[in-house]
Amino acid sequence: MKKKKRRKNSNWQFWAIISLPVIYAIVFAYIPMGGIIIGFKDYSIRKGILGSNWVGLKYFKQFLTSTNSLLVIKNTLILGIYTLLTFPVPIILAIGINEMRCKWYKKTVQMITYAPYFISVVVLVGMMMQMMDLRSGIINLLLGRIGVGPVNFFGNPKVFRSLYVWSGIWQTAGYSSIIYVAALAGVPQELEEAAIVDGASRFQRICHVDFPSILPTIIIMLIFSFGNIITIGMDKIYLMQNSMNASVSEVISTFVYKVGVVNSNFGYSTAAGLFQSLVSFVLLVIVNQACKKLTDTSLW
Repeated sequence: MKKKKRRKNSNWQFWAIISLPVIYAIVFAYIPMGGIIIGFKDYSIRKGILGSNWVGLKYFKQFLTSTNSLLVIKNTLILGIYTLLTFPVPIILAIGINEMRCKWYKKTVQMITYAPYFISVVVLVGMMMQMMDLRSGIINLLLGRIGVGPVNFFGNPKVFRSLYVWSGIWQTAGYSSIIYVAALAGVPQELEEAAIVDGASRFQRICHVDFPSILPTIIIMLIFSFGNIITIGMDKIYLMQNSMNASVSEVISTFVYKVGVVNSNFGYSTAAGLFQSLVSFVLLVIVNQACKKLTDTSLW
């Protein structure tokens, strides 16, 4: 009994360290989950959550049958799938960095590719607007030099999705590659040496030694990426959005903001947000189970 008490007392530092994150998660992640009941009620600030009238699945049916809502879901899925198609970019970057033999060049490339991640989204969109301005933007000035007329990047719906996705790749690819660089650092040196002795080229070593070694990490990150297909953040989309590209830039997150905060229709916006979360959860479970059967690697 005395030994057990000593063990409990000796672990107080551990509990002290994790107490703040646990409290933060409970207060700001789990307790607010009770608010999803608003999606099933005709919420009124005066009556409160419990006093508001129960409407059941009214707002879910309205969201899934409305023409505007279907367009919003379509835009969200297209952007999410487009973003998913760029999933290999950080992997390729990590392999390229791992293959560099010159240390100072390797560190320089890492610093240059990691740096954009720490730029604020507001600053990033501001930079894009300045560089792509119709009159004074450096990109349009260069296009004019080669005889191409000015392009309204932010006003052209056909360009908007590529602009959103590839600017995101530029900003996050370096930071996202860190986990793959760390995984490549754990590849057994004996395997590399054995491949060299067998006469394998550098490309063959990447395909048959490096890639299989980091495959479990790739699968885990892929599962998370599938779960985020429909969960697109509001901040960047909202900053890039205008009346000319609204037909392709209106996604669930911006829709929830406009309906809930701007128009004060809290029940409808909560139902739309809950629908988004449920779809993400279902996708995560399906992809996780598929990866578990095909590769024996999964989240659970």
